[in-house]
Amino acid sequence: LLCPKKSNSNTASKVSSLTLYSSVKYTSLITKMSGASRIEYSEKYADEENEYRHVILPKELAKTLPKTRLLSENEWRSIGVQQSRGWQHYAIHRPEPHILLFRRPLGTDPQTGAIDPELKRMALEEYKGQFGLRGH
Repeated sequence: LLCPKKSNSNTASKVSSLTLYSSVKYTSLITKMSGASRIEYSEKYADEENEYRHVILPKELAKTLPKTRLLSENEWRSIGVQQSRGWQHYAIHRPEPHILLFRRPLGTDPQTGAIDPELKRMALEEYKGQFGLRGH
């Protein structure tokens, strides 16, 4: 809390505005933090090209997001979504806009976000093994 030594109406007004601004920013930060702690993450699932996951946001947090475009990595990280590198927000599920749909190519290195051919081969083999598709 800032307290000016001399109090005149102009200085007091500035301090009051600063205090109000600070409390709004603090409240916004607390809301973001509590919203981030309630974000839910699905298990990963895959097809022959990508792995997928969905992220369920608190509905009050989702109401603040754009409705007509996908989020950039900076945007989804800034609202508290935490996941390794390489994930892309790829679709909006209109009936449930609080559920974000993510994908990344099989074989993506979670540290760098780059596709590693050996990791891709291993992930594809694992996928085929889960569905009895070995040799296809």
